[in-house]
Amino acid sequence: MVALADPVEMKALHMVTADPARTPTFTPFADPDWFFFATGGAACATQAACASIPARSSQSFAWNHGDIQDEIASTWAGYVGPGIKNLGDEHNVWTDHTDHRPTLLTLLGLKDDYQTDGRAVTQIADENALPVSLRVHHPSIEKLAGSYKQLMASFGLFSMYTLTASTHALASNSAGDATYNNIENQLIALTNQRNALAADIRAGLNSAQFDGVKLSENQLKAWTQAADDLIAQAQALAASS
Repeated sequence: MVALADPVEMKALHMVTADPARTPTFTPFADPDWFFFATGGAACATQAACASIPARSSQSFAWNHGDIQDEIASTWAGYVGPGIKNLGDEHNVWTDHTDHRPTLLTLLGLKDDYQTDGRAVTQIADENALPVSLRVHHPSIEKLAGSYKQLMASFGLFSMYTLTASTHALASNSAGDATYNNIENQLIALTNQRNALAADIRAGLNSAQFDGVKLSENQLKAWTQAADDLIAQAQALAASS
């Protein structure tokens, strides 16, 4: 294993749904060379009974499943059409799946009544293809969007730092589980602060993308600073735990 999460950390990673039956009590993340599989309830008499490195073949797929490594978790998305920039450094912009829907809606001038968790990837678009509300304070909006992604995305910095802290907590063995309880309480507090801040940022970005609301420079900078501060707190917890 390279990382461990219990329900406290799974909430930070957005792995807890409205259905309690779908929330496991424990989630391990494996070394990328290993693929774990169900044993049908049999005891693991040997290591090979529960974990193995499969022989290389045309059917090999260990590196296509789960886990947190960049080579497993990263993929790409391509956009082509009116208003999309032609090549450039923007192809390296950090996004995740939740960004695709608001990006398409924004570029097409469409909206609906669903408040998306992602943001429009404005870095790939010609500025004149964006609504006026996204052109005002454009650099600050993009900076906020970048911090928001690192705060909210399951593979963002906040999540990876809290997962490191969670792993240390679950591996600890101090008297009375003092270390575990201390780290868990800090994870709960950080996640609650993250969720509250993210709700405000999400509402603001949605209003700018779809309702033409022009966000003020001061508000954009305040949200960006608050997001960066929470990420820094998560980093400090990971380092100190």
